[in-house]
Amino acid sequence: MANDNKRKYSSLIVDGVEHAPSRAMLHAVGFEDADFNKPQVGIASTWSMVTPCNMHINRLAEDAGQGVDEAGGKSIIFNTITVSDGISMGTPGMRYSLVSREVIADSIETVTGAQGFDGVVAIGGCDKNMPGCMIALARLNRPGIFVYGGTIKPGARRRDIVSVFEAVGGYAAGKVTDEELHEVEQTAIPGPGSCGGMYTANTMASAIEALGMSLPNSSAQEAVSDAKKNDCHRAGEAVMNLIEKDIKPLDIMTREAFENAITVVIALGGSTNAVLHLLGMAHTAGIKLELDDFTRIGARVPVLADVKPSGKYLMSELIEIGGIQPLMKTLLDAGLLHGDCMTVTGKTMAENLADVAPYAEGQDIVRPLDDPIKKDSHLVILYGNLAPTGAVAKISGKEGLSFTGNARVFESEEEALHAILDGTVVKHDVIVIRHEGPVGGPGMREMLSPTGAIMGKGMGKDVALITDGRFSGGSHGFVVGHVTPEAAVGGPIAVVETGDGITIDAEKREISLNIPQEELEKRLAEWKAPAPKETRGILAKYAKLVSSASEGAVTDKF
Repeated sequence: MANDNKRKYSSLIVDGVEHAPSRAMLHAVGFEDADFNKPQVGIASTWSMVTPCNMHINRLAEDAGQGVDEAGGKSIIFNTITVSDGISMGTPGMRYSLVSREVIADSIETVTGAQGFDGVVAIGGCDKNMPGCMIALARLNRPGIFVYGGTIKPGARRRDIVSVFEAVGGYAAGKVTDEELHEVEQTAIPGPGSCGGMYTANTMASAIEALGMSLPNSSAQEAVSDAKKNDCHRAGEAVMNLIEKDIKPLDIMTREAFENAITVVIALGGSTNAVLHLLGMAHTAGIKLELDDFTRIGARVPVLADVKPSGKYLMSELIEIGGIQPLMKTLLDAGLLHGDCMTVTGKTMAENLADVAPYAEGQDIVRPLDDPIKKDSHLVILYGNLAPTGAVAKISGKEGLSFTGNARVFESEEEALHAILDGTVVKHDVIVIRHEGPVGGPGMREMLSPTGAIMGKGMGKDVALITDGRFSGGSHGFVVGHVTPEAAVGGPIAVVETGDGITIDAEKREISLNIPQEELEKRLAEWKAPAPKETRGILAKYAKLVSSASEGAVTDKF
């Protein structure tokens, strides 16, 4: 067995007399003698039966493995974890969601590093799988490719998971009966795949495609489809090409590539979670990306896609008109994308898009550049005495561009949800949910239950919600998350009192606590850090290690 550049890592594991024990172990899992001369490719599968987002990925992993094997490599499938945001939402279990991103990254890095794989295909299908996979690929910097597990088909009456959360609010308002709620619950989720709007899963899949780390169209395929099976098979072939050409993730994940990802997220009206995850991925890739980059890019990029949660259409309907490739071609032709960025095809972004046809006449899902839904970004970075190091708002314009009201303060998501459902929260309130940040949660829970209840009760334009936690991609309304510094570390949100005036101004990009500066300084001087909620286990470790949300909430910023 000869060492060669294509087997840069696996040769250290299986070549030579001294590694006969390694080969003996691998014979038992299906290796033939000839396989030891082939590049080994790890297929990182996020298969799990804990959520419909990932329940089909075992089969997709086999398709990817077949692509590797037919292209002359040796595939080895291994698993990492996943948790379900949709199931854990609104419960203490949601604290583990963002934490799972780090566990996924750590586990893929660990297995790949230990086993000496020469390349990696990572397949993710739910919110934290995807950035977790990408962080691992960047850390390893071995030829690698990401595959999206695909979006779910629409439920009855074009329902999805957000339909259920909003039906709960409708039930509390007396607008939805027991029978209607049960019918929505029974029909919203018809099978495998990630949540169907431009929520975090579809947002991150689109961002990764724009980044150049997945094959063209990987983000815009249904989970159960021939297109997705073919995507996985081609990804297996593509990683062998990357090994042949020695193209690695950090050759692709450049500053310009991250700007492309941000541009596409904005044009699609994507999730606020993209800010958090792109910052985390860039940190791992050694790229200096900051909150202000989202503002700079957002000033020139319009929102074009009329997709849920703020718009009308589901991802499956965007797929029917061609996915995001025609949108990317439009952005490229307008000078809004960097076309010379390398991608996992071994070609540049411009080369990949060269023959992409425009959307057919008559569709109204993606608007033309001269008739945007919003002329600039819906992702608005706010600063002010309430968020000195930044906050992230999702302002579509439908809810208005400014809001002033009186704070109604809650120390947890559960407290706020109960107050929304029982009528304690009223018109002109600014709901403040604190101690839900990366440290304070610990884990930075998503606030889909409160925002879903607000929309379901018909109060979307009547109240605002701010938090040091974050939002599901399914949240909409006048919402501001990622308020930093967070309450648990003494940020100003920690000393807001019920009744204080708060102003959120998306045009000025400001979030202000309307009290005298001397009073704010007095409160901050008297503030005392709360006792940690967790003292053992993964949540305690996370709280000790995690950085600010404005830095991507990473755990290796030393």
